[in-house]
Amino acid sequence: MVATLILVLAALSRLLPHFFHSLAFNFTAVGAGLLFFGSRTARWQAVLAVAVMGLMDVILTTKIYGYPFHVSAYLVTWAWYGAVCLLGSALLRKTTVLRVGCGVLASATSFFLLSNFMVWAGRGDLVMYPHTLGGMVACYAAALPFYGNDLLSTGLFAGAFFGLPVLAARTAEMAHAARQPVA
Repeated sequence: MVATLILVLAALSRLLPHFFHSLAFNFTAVGAGLLFFGSRTARWQAVLAVAVMGLMDVILTTKIYGYPFHVSAYLVTWAWYGAVCLLGSALLRKTTVLRVGCGVLASATSFFLLSNFMVWAGRGDLVMYPHTLGGMVACYAAALPFYGNDLLSTGLFAGAFFGLPVLAARTAEMAHAARQPVA
């Protein structure tokens, strides 16, 4: 139940940059939410995560950006959603600071590399950069601020999603121990 709630909140966090007039590009809970959801649910439920995030893609594309929606433009992104859930399942069933840090780095970096490659490789009216090495370098260079925001937000949200339950459990243990009579 908590994992599903976090997944939905992560999807809704994609609306935040639009409420703040685009001052927070790529500052969302998506990567952390997918890692957490993957770590706390059965692997097959990655399909649910892809569906929730895919629905948000449709809403953002058609309602917020005002563009027509083309499934083919999102297939790689949807595969990434599923892959991050599976990464969470494989890496974070046993939660440690190092594992969460590795998940954060892998999630944000893989999204940066994959999404910007797809922008560079765009076809038809989606061509934003020349299909040359210089065009690819320009594409990745232009995306560096987005990567920084994604890495920061994924780290902060992952710290909260994975760390707060541990903090709550330890606080409860300490409160319970404090009520025990001393022998």
